[in-house]
Amino acid sequence: MKLFFHKLFHWEYWPFQMVYFPIYFLWAFYALKARTLFFFNTCNPTMRNGGFMMDSKKEIYDLIPPQYYPKTRLVKQAVSFDAVNSILENAGIPFPLIAKPDIGLRGSAVKKINTLEELKTYHSKADFDYLVQALIPYENEVGIFYVRFPHEAHGRITGIVAKEFLIITGDGLSTIEELLKANPRYALQLKVLQREYGSQLKIVLAPGEKRNLVPYGNHARGAKFLDCSHLISPELTQVIDALCLQIDGFYFGRMDLMYHTWEELERGKNFAIVELNGAASEPTHIYDPKHSLFFAWKELARHIGYMFRISVANHQRGYSYLPHKKGMEQYHLHHRQFQRIINF
Repeated sequence: MKLFFHKLFHWEYWPFQMVYFPIYFLWAFYALKARTLFFFNTCNPTMRNGGFMMDSKKEIYDLIPPQYYPKTRLVKQAVSFDAVNSILENAGIPFPLIAKPDIGLRGSAVKKINTLEELKTYHSKADFDYLVQALIPYENEVGIFYVRFPHEAHGRITGIVAKEFLIITGDGLSTIEELLKANPRYALQLKVLQREYGSQLKIVLAPGEKRNLVPYGNHARGAKFLDCSHLISPELTQVIDALCLQIDGFYFGRMDLMYHTWEELERGKNFAIVELNGAASEPTHIYDPKHSLFFAWKELARHIGYMFRISVANHQRGYSYLPHKKGMEQYHLHHRQFQRIINF
């Protein structure tokens, strides 16, 4: 009951469809203006479906200059595990590493893999193509939303979200499981963590000892999102704009990156891209617990407005909207992919 009321009075945990309900009417309005539901695919013309659905992470990484992201390799579902081992050796990706679906959704099936045996288990269960990726050696993570209209030489940052990982601190008395239960945000992840860690959750950490149980900043996996849009500065904008201008056909989306210090990030040093998201990007700074649902609706409407205007501008430049039949096919494929990975 405690968790039920926590979710009830914190809209950030409400079902996606409930939060987005009024936004559907705005989408319908834009669809009528564009005369297609699938106007979004011209938003980022070089991404599959504009980066809205069935978009391959590997294809998006291939658009980014390689110095900006960790070593990443695609593993096809049907290959043998010996082939996976060869991929790792040839790429020089050591353990621990990250494994994640090539076509993913909100952090589902993203795992930190510590050993070859754990990777073998992941590969045997995965009925989808996935990526193996080197760990990024920085502790801090932010999501930076970037927008540029096709006629503009430079873009802008429209929001920044900082991410607090699911990190617990020992007291010398309580088990990891008991510490998780004491925090409603973490307790909501308990079933998933029990499957992942098993008996390790019975360990008692020493006073002050910290344990990062989910080493990636995903809201659905217990990370806390904080609105840090006040940190937008001319220096940071210049760094992010210079990077995004090197990504062919990228106009709208959120860049999740890890960095060493904020001062170094503003100088364009010691950071790496975790992922680049296209038309389906959320302005995730809305999930800061201090924000109301009305603030979230305002920000969602503002960013969908950007996406629509960019899509129309690119359509006028000669890029075609996705035909309705093809769009529905992609939608159903995306839904089936979601079902494959959601309970992985």
